[in-house]
Amino acid sequence: MVSPGPVARVLLDSTLPQLDHLFDYQVPLALIDRVKAGQRVKVPFRSAARNVGGYIIELVDTAEFAGELSPLSDIVSDVPVLTPEVWELARTLADRAAGSAGDILRLAIPPRQVRVEKEFLARIAAGEKSEAEEVSAAETDISDSHAARFAPELLQLAVRPERFALAAVPEPARLSSGEWVGHWSATLAESAAVILAAGKSSIISVPDYRDLDQVMSALSSMVDPREIVRVDARQTNAERYRAFLRLLEGKPRIIVGNRSAVYAPSHNLGAIMLWDDGDSLHEEPLSPYVHSRDAALVRAEQSGAALVFASHTRSTEVQRLVELGWLRELLPLRHPQPRLILSNQTLDADGLASRARIPTIAWVKAKEASALGPVLIQVARPGYAPVLACAECRQAARCTHCAGPLGVRRAGETPRCGWCATLAQDWRCSNCSSTMFRLIGKGSERTAEELDKAFPGVRVIVSDGETIRQSVDSRPAIVVATRGAEPIAAGGYTCVLLLDGESMLGRESLRTGEDTLRVWSNALALAQPGAPCVLVGVSGPIGDALGQWNQPAYASRELADRRALRFPPAVRIATVTGPREAVEAAVAQAEEVQGVDSLGPTVEPDGSARSIVRFDYRHGEAVASALRAELVKAAVKNRRPRKAGAERVAQKSLLRLRFDDSDIR
Repeated sequence: MVSPGPVARVLLDSTLPQLDHLFDYQVPLALIDRVKAGQRVKVPFRSAARNVGGYIIELVDTAEFAGELSPLSDIVSDVPVLTPEVWELARTLADRAAGSAGDILRLAIPPRQVRVEKEFLARIAAGEKSEAEEVSAAETDISDSHAARFAPELLQLAVRPERFALAAVPEPARLSSGEWVGHWSATLAESAAVILAAGKSSIISVPDYRDLDQVMSALSSMVDPREIVRVDARQTNAERYRAFLRLLEGKPRIIVGNRSAVYAPSHNLGAIMLWDDGDSLHEEPLSPYVHSRDAALVRAEQSGAALVFASHTRSTEVQRLVELGWLRELLPLRHPQPRLILSNQTLDADGLASRARIPTIAWVKAKEASALGPVLIQVARPGYAPVLACAECRQAARCTHCAGPLGVRRAGETPRCGWCATLAQDWRCSNCSSTMFRLIGKGSERTAEELDKAFPGVRVIVSDGETIRQSVDSRPAIVVATRGAEPIAAGGYTCVLLLDGESMLGRESLRTGEDTLRVWSNALALAQPGAPCVLVGVSGPIGDALGQWNQPAYASRELADRRALRFPPAVRIATVTGPREAVEAAVAQAEEVQGVDSLGPTVEPDGSARSIVRFDYRHGEAVASALRAELVKAAVKNRRPRKAGAERVAQKSLLRLRFDDSDIR
């Protein structure tokens, strides 16, 4: 119908799937001069007395709704916080994952901070420039730099927006400030500096805060820090919102953050760069579970920006895109590789040493290197003894409260459950009634205790999940670190030992080999060029790939095996979880699409059923639409009165969907 004034099409801020579409509202005369697309608003829903939040997606002259329109209740903020580019990205990703756009917008737009917003509006009204606006982009010369170690294309992303799978140089790099960082961070920072000098923005997304600190250090030594915007989950709400508002000012910026950085608004986006996309921290744990790699792929395609996936170990998803020709391989012009020794324990001459956790050759290399500088020893688990057993019958010790595994974090500490953290003060073996424990596993603390005795006079440093060290100096030391918690050493480590290989490869997961190779590669990249590195107790394809520093070959073989078995990422998958009847109905709808098959249903620990739907990439839109329809149907069917005479409210849907789960078990 034709309305007497503008019509606002609003997306409600709701988690209910049946409300994930636009609603038309009349703009009152009192708000016509203030209303803009992208603003936060309050609108009536179901009754005039009940207001809900939402975003104005667009303003139109004609409503699609045929009845009488309700008016907007109020404009929450005069700042248009939702840009058209971010809205298009959110809508596309939600449709691709059969989710709600509002769930993605909660990741993209931080909560409103009134005081911060008032400061921003006051400065804009006064015509003042922000500190970053007063800085002019300087010419950046990196002809003899870290990024120059690659083909010239990497330095031309601002004018030639290509898509690369970049193999990072496996060594530490020293900045002009004297600080040491991973070579990869200096490479990405220099590329972003060149793009900024060309008047374009760039986004650098990394897994965790330690990687973020490295990139920030590298950028701060190359460009004015006021041109860098950090969007980090560790920031306070006020800091996050202040940074977000800076990105709405219409100026090129270098945006650095974790997985949600790929949703940040940007002016004239020139490139999106993702570091180590295989890290599980890039996976969004909230619905609709969109991986930052997928968000980057879609956004680069929509914006025409360059795209770089950088890593030491290529994920199978990136390998698939390389083999399809969608990404180009980019290797360093000078390709150093770590000096790796594969120490298969069965090759040791001494029968006793062959059963030792650290074989003879590893001891010798570590002993020699410890006199020259820091030595890195990577272990699988934190704590003192992560696994306990009964001292009499050797049955695994389990928690009497939740049946979780019992372990010891530090020497002399009472054992506690690894799941619920309950202390095992009155524990008794369920098999033989013994009350004595036997230490089975060796964690970082116990390993450090043993090494402290074996290397007298050498300091021993522990870096694990409880105490993470960002960096260590170049003085002699033994650094015991769990995977992912290895500190940067000034000048690089003089030796690296990779222990507990069999334990790390024993995890039951489709990606165990790929993840372990990535963790080991990242650790070896911290060594000095030419420093001896020892991998203990592992051989085969993973050992060969690491020893030859040919991770793409391993990813290619892994992808070929998954194609033969129709496992992701050779195909896409969607897991459907809920009551068996609802799961079977949803799967039946999806299987009507040609080429779709399913596995299951199986019974989950909570009693629900789960099925896995497999489909080719070209059928993704049809499968997502079919499953989404069943999700909405289940949500509507589950509506019930709260109590007699009360208004009916929608309850949380019992059916759950997850597309592209990277760790199916």
